[in-house]
Amino acid sequence: MTAATTRPVAFTIHPALRVPIAAGGIALSAVGALAVARGLAGLAPTYPYMREAAVAVHLASVLPALPLGLWLLLARKGDARHRALGRIWMLMMLTAAISAVFIRHLNQGSFSLIHLFVPLTIYTIVLSVMAARAGNIAAHKAHLVRLYAIGLLVPGAFAFLPGRMMSLWLLG
Repeated sequence: MTAATTRPVAFTIHPALRVPIAAGGIALSAVGALAVARGLAGLAPTYPYMREAAVAVHLASVLPALPLGLWLLLARKGDARHRALGRIWMLMMLTAAISAVFIRHLNQGSFSLIHLFVPLTIYTIVLSVMAARAGNIAAHKAHLVRLYAIGLLVPGAFAFLPGRMMSLWLLG
């Protein structure tokens, strides 16, 4: 099926997942923005690792990916805007995954359990692109709903655990 023959489709996330995904995306977007604002304003403690380039790149890709991904999940699909913004979102997610590889200060320079989301994110991006190109839109949607929930919301929640940078910025 070519892009010219596809038609926009309505919102299709399973009804049981709509509220938790939307609530999680909105909540993480809000507390993430607040934490970064507090950190940049000097209202929270700082440590040398917070100024690393990998941390800045990671935050710069993850923070806008939260609301954009939620909008893409909730908005009309299949049109040119959806495809363009979807490509931008995929690039943000890929950037977030790659930059995460270089953030290892909490585990004395080693990888931690949260790094398991890196290959999961990259693998899911590849699967979703392949599904879309093959015209399997149902699989494409399923991969991306899982990527948003498991590759963005779950690690985003882990970022606010005590002792982690976002928690320190948010709570001081």
